[in-house]
Amino acid sequence: MKYLILLLLLSCQDFENLPVTSAHLKGINPNKVDWKSKPDSYWKKVLTPLQYYVTREDGTEKPFTGQYDKHDQKGIYVCSNCGLALFSSEHKFDSKTGWPSYYKPIDESNIKEKVDFKIGFPRTEVECSRCGAHLGHVFKDGPKPTGLRFCINSVSLFFVPISQ
Repeated sequence: MKYLILLLLLSCQDFENLPVTSAHLKGINPNKVDWKSKPDSYWKKVLTPLQYYVTREDGTEKPFTGQYDKHDQKGIYVCSNCGLALFSSEHKFDSKTGWPSYYKPIDESNIKEKVDFKIGFPRTEVECSRCGAHLGHVFKDGPKPTGLRFCINSVSLFFVPISQ
């Protein structure tokens, strides 16, 4: 039954109506907010210091410290900054890198990729397409069917479980 619910959620593409656990997202319609125009002062007020460092300053959490690295419940992972649905538990795998990893996003239009050279060589950075939050990076060493590994910081995400 829970897989049928997940399939229905994935097929309806109305992810913006999923419940979220972040206090700053409660009671608002995330589709009606211009997230990219929010000033740093807003983000510093509504995010934890680690969330701010990772998602707004392109930082990274230490490996094996994030709450979703070994997480295995069924559900949807949404952006911790704006609530946009990003990844499904159905596409999560244990990459043994210390960060939650997925072989594909729920919808490619919900993710923005760009090349960064912050560590001296090119990597592909992954951002939330709605709010610009830094999520992590994508690498070409993942499992089939895509061969991709979206290596994502736990603090960039909130988990919405599938009701059983």
